[in-house]
Amino acid sequence: MGGPLEGLRVVELAGLAPAPFGCMVLADLGASVIRVDRVGGAAPAVPGDPLGRGRRSIGVDIRHPAGAALVLDLVARADALVEGFRPGVTERLGIGPAHCLARNPRLVYGRMTGWGQDGPLAARAGHDINYIALAGALDPIGRAGQPPTVPLNLVGDFGGGGLLLALGLLAALYERERSGRGQVVDAAMVDGAALLTTFLHGMRNAGAWRGGRGENLLDGGAPFYDVYATADGGHVSIGALEEGFYAELLSVLGLSEDDVPSRHDPANWPELRQRIAEVVATRTRDEWAALAEGTDACLVPVLEPGEVREHPHNAARGAFVEVGGVPLPAPAPRFDRTPAEAPGAPPAAGEHTDEVLTELGLAADRIAELRAAGVVG
Repeated sequence: MGGPLEGLRVVELAGLAPAPFGCMVLADLGASVIRVDRVGGAAPAVPGDPLGRGRRSIGVDIRHPAGAALVLDLVARADALVEGFRPGVTERLGIGPAHCLARNPRLVYGRMTGWGQDGPLAARAGHDINYIALAGALDPIGRAGQPPTVPLNLVGDFGGGGLLLALGLLAALYERERSGRGQVVDAAMVDGAALLTTFLHGMRNAGAWRGGRGENLLDGGAPFYDVYATADGGHVSIGALEEGFYAELLSVLGLSEDDVPSRHDPANWPELRQRIAEVVATRTRDEWAALAEGTDACLVPVLEPGEVREHPHNAARGAFVEVGGVPLPAPAPRFDRTPAEAPGAPPAAGEHTDEVLTELGLAADRIAELRAAGVVG
């Protein structure tokens, strides 16, 4: 693959969601990622798991000493390793940071967990919803008077998890250019989710976020920053925060300043919301999108996932590509000199076992022995 990370070699110990997403981002941008899948492991939660795109896969029983030795052989030739086990697991398997850095002192060892490598919760199980709850990222999301709304698993797994892991690996690799030494990157979803709330904390500290859930400027509390139902059961998003944009919004809606109460007094927000809702409900989603086209009204249709690929803007930018016969989001961000190529299809578990082992210098009879012993597959 082309891309700005071409030549970067990553070993990924197969896991779920955040670590694979981080490795997907690296692979999308040109890194060569070898995923170590567990021999006889469970089938992926999503058939043809899209997070596995752009990889090669080798099937190894890392619990077997000979399997752990193969991982160390891969590490000797790699720039980075990524694992997503609970703290202490890879140490017990003989492929922890000390083992790997002894084999390759320049290695960057990425560790993706929910709670981090230390702290009272480090050894406990959890999922995205738990990590973002403790990080303070879940409580502010939702409607006033309602429980918090679960934001899919975007905030913990992917934003605060996989993306921060990829950034941490690249930062450590950059530092390695000066020191010549690798290091361990402790990427915890609870830390990353908390980091994503930095702006919210700033608003709170400045007194600009005084209300409860769903009562503030950016959480759906402001009627000029919210989602409204249209005549056909669809929705449009409105984000007219600035005065000029709000004036254009009113023009698109066919309203004037005299038709609505002042938006500067939160006491007027319920009435203003009702007025906007009544108007938006008179047309379909696509009719409003057409009326807002070419304006700065900040009114945009709420698209379903199956529609986004066909929207003219997304189509013009090539925001989706075919990967293994299915449309998926294209690699991002974009680079003018070293553009990333379309990702390869997700591999079957162990699809490239013989190929990778041959590159490591193992003879065919040795590979057959390892296969017969259940070490590789």
